[in-house]
Amino acid sequence: MKKKMLIVEDEINQIKGLKLFFENQEDFDVDVAMDGEEALSKFAPDKYDIILLDLMLPKIDGMEVCQKIRSISDVPIIMLTAKGDDIDKITGLEFGADDYMTKPYNTLELNARIRTIFRRTEGADKKNENKVVTAKNMTVNLINRSVEIDGKEINLTAKEFDLLHLFIMNRGKVFDRESLLETIWKYDYLGDLRTVDVHIRRLREKIEKNPAKPEFIMTKWGVGYYFSNK
Repeated sequence: MKKKMLIVEDEINQIKGLKLFFENQEDFDVDVAMDGEEALSKFAPDKYDIILLDLMLPKIDGMEVCQKIRSISDVPIIMLTAKGDDIDKITGLEFGADDYMTKPYNTLELNARIRTIFRRTEGADKKNENKVVTAKNMTVNLINRSVEIDGKEINLTAKEFDLLHLFIMNRGKVFDRESLLETIWKYDYLGDLRTVDVHIRRLREKIEKNPAKPEFIMTKWGVGYYFSNK
């Protein structure tokens, strides 16, 4: 079955190039929206496997679109932006994007990042199949990539789950930011270590009773992060 992609972009040449590549070379079923309002009208949970979302859009900007989609779905979102400022990249992650690329970008690299996301969300790590892991009041199902706390399901993005998965399977082991980038993102983030901090903060906000005093994801100051083994 073909994977479904939604491209949200207002530049017609970008749309044509991406649509041609992903439909003909990667066999995607590609849908297109040329502004934020159209994107939200087309979106529905479980309708798309991946979203390529431009930051600068007419009517409703990419940040707001990302935020609205993320409030109802954990579909992977890669934000595309012509801006090179770090604040735009970090803000995109804050609003729930899984990744970002700055224009002009290489389509082959974009495709590689999409494949990385799919490998993780589809459970390519076979050695961890058929496992349910618990920690205090948290239950992590590695088969369907779900998390429950006190019996209530917690909605995590793909990268947030990947981080939690890595931490909980290596309790007590400290991971520095560089190793987390290499392990979770699988490519060079040009030294932007704040990407890790943003995702850790978002993960804590979802799983910790008090993110300022975490019980699960701990900080070893000056070194990195680890999952409490207490």
